Amino acid sequence: MKKKTLLSWSSGKDSAWALYLLQNDPDIDLRGLFCTINEVFDRVAMHAVRVELLKQQAKAANQPIQIINIPYPCSNDDYEEILGNFVKKAKEDGIEYMAFGDLFLEDVRQYRIRNLANTSIKPLFPVWGIPTDKLSKEMVASGLKARISCIDPKVLSPDFAGREYNQEFLNDLPASIDPCGEKGEFHSFCFAGPMFEKEVEVSLGEIVNRDGFVFADLLAKKTNN
Repeated sequence: MKKKTLLSWSSGKDSAWALYLLQNDPDIDLRGLFCTINEVFDRVAMHAVRVELLKQQAKAANQPIQIINIPYPCSNDDYEEILGNFVKKAKEDGIEYMAFGDLFLEDVRQYRIRNLANTSIKPLFPVWGIPTDKLSKEMVASGLKARISCIDPKVLSPDFAGREYNQEFLNDLPASIDPCGEKGEFHSFCFAGPMFEKEVEVSLGEIVNRDGFVFADLLAKKTNN
């Protein structure tokens, strides 16, 4: 029996690569994506990607997406209650597994495991443990395209905000920065790659400083549907 699975979706390149691996896993029955949205700004939490772009991504991936609204600010207790209710509903809908795009942060992995421990839903980590220097090059070589949507200016120059995630970007990164940004140095929006049926057309808007981070406002091309 195939594993009925939902994928936690951040809109970034690592989620997109996890999607690609799940799409090509014969044991997986992928039932869709889910994503947390800051309900005040109507954008993906941390990545600050507009919901309009998020929906275009899901359409390009030919996957339904479930949006989970969270308040801003949001306490950890509130976050866990909201996610707990979502997990309960997913279980009622027959979901058996939830997949995550975590790469190597063990504390984050254990947090996912703990949050699902008292449910019948099991966690999956399709990209876990892949060396990030290897993974970054493999993603770029595959045709994956992404733009940098958020920068932590305490560790990386704001000049990287809005840039395309490609080999030139990787070459320019300081040696201290993980090439996949797994420690929160940067976040991205994936707009093309082997996991999508078509490219999501996106343009670069303003660069904005807010809450100690630098955000690139990515704009969606208007569609007729």
